[in-house]
Amino acid sequence: MSKAPAVDLSARLAELGIARELYPFQARELRVRGGLRLSYLDEGPEDGPVVVMVHGNPTWSFFYRELVLRLRATHRCIVPDHIGMGLSDKPGDDRYDYTLASRVEDLGTLIEAVAPMGPVSLVVHDWGGMIGTAWAVDHVDRVAKMVVMNTAAFPLPRSKRFPAPLALTRTPLGALLVRGGNAFARTAARVCVTKGALPSDVRRAYTAPYRSWADRIATLRFVEDIPLRPSDRAYRVVSETEGKLPRLADKPMLLAFGLRDFVFDRHFLAEWERHFPKAEVMRFADAGHYVLEDERDVLLPKIASFLT
Repeated sequence: MSKAPAVDLSARLAELGIARELYPFQARELRVRGGLRLSYLDEGPEDGPVVVMVHGNPTWSFFYRELVLRLRATHRCIVPDHIGMGLSDKPGDDRYDYTLASRVEDLGTLIEAVAPMGPVSLVVHDWGGMIGTAWAVDHVDRVAKMVVMNTAAFPLPRSKRFPAPLALTRTPLGALLVRGGNAFARTAARVCVTKGALPSDVRRAYTAPYRSWADRIATLRFVEDIPLRPSDRAYRVVSETEGKLPRLADKPMLLAFGLRDFVFDRHFLAEWERHFPKAEVMRFADAGHYVLEDERDVLLPKIASFLT
């Protein structure tokens, strides 16, 4: 299927203070529910194997920049920014329902619009794992392979305590820190890597799309939407997805986890291994949540090889 018209990002990136060489792409745009503008990358040959990369919170498509550069000569790389994130629209609660079901619907809308036929490989991280897997279990015939990094597709493991920083974020004080001071994105850009600090321009690029109280709505809503009990709005989707995971049992899967992630740690990896005993597993004892940053020299070629 032919690509949508490209949008030159030079002016937008300059406005955000993001160096063009860090994000040397053109964007595409798709209108989703309510006419909201969802920005996404569509890099690589139109007839190449399709790879959909789904980011989490508080990142955006920037998280996958180096993987796109490595794959786009041979693969068609489709990388959305969730509504409220990255370069997509950032509406208020009156225009968008910030919950997991909306995210899964948006992803499905995008895939149907740009790659409606044929196999799709998924690369997922953080909330992207829950979103991408929820789509995958209902479209098993479309799924080619999956690369899963520091994420979940099931409720909080019984052996894992809900992390205190996330619990704080769900309080009025935490909400003020996140929306008033961009605390979630700023902190993540520093503590989610363990093998040396990110370069200052990379750190700024991670946080740049979240410049104001209004711009930071999604980084808060994602944390508020974490399902901990059956009464939480996202719990039904998570529970139903876990129940359907056996549908993906025979799909080639690569699990790559940084074990110094204070959220998606060994407890989550053990759950993935329990559900998918055939999966190839890469454990990085000294890597953090942004495992693709900490282990780029190993993971980038490995993922490229796995998807080829």
